[in-house]
Amino acid sequence: MHGKITPTDKERALHDDDFIVSKTDLKGRILYGNRIFIELSGYSERELLSEQHSIVRHPEMPRGVFKLMWEMLGRKKEMFAYLKNMSKDGGFYWTFGHVTPSFDDRGNVTGYYSVRRKPKAAAIPVIVGLYRAMLEQERKAGEQGAPDASLNYLNHFLEQRGVSYEEFVLGL
Repeated sequence: MHGKITPTDKERALHDDDFIVSKTDLKGRILYGNRIFIELSGYSERELLSEQHSIVRHPEMPRGVFKLMWEMLGRKKEMFAYLKNMSKDGGFYWTFGHVTPSFDDRGNVTGYYSVRRKPKAAAIPVIVGLYRAMLEQERKAGEQGAPDASLNYLNHFLEQRGVSYEEFVLGL
């Protein structure tokens, strides 16, 4: 659905006390989105429900970030990330997201829960530079190798700084 949307430079900003909440099934299809998620996305609740959460993925988000996310979630781990989302009108909004698996009473993953809030303003220029470099690696690698290429770049970036991914994002 959102492949036809042309990104614009119109930014939608979260307020300090805004929290975007969404819940997905195991395949990333939206089961629930709170009012703020619906408003910022520009989609109606009906348009969002059952769609892949990637409906709000901005093309300036490196695929390697999502590869890392799915790897972490597959190990039943939570992930924090700076995310650039795209609304239905092509506008964008930055969030600092916390994605975690949802479990049943036997410890089986039943879906995923995400809470996103306003990111630290000082972190955005750092993240933009990192994501640009990751996207450049994706372009060089081509469609098939893009996620691995950008994730490899991210891992090298972290190694050079002597920090884990979590230490990096939480330290911004």
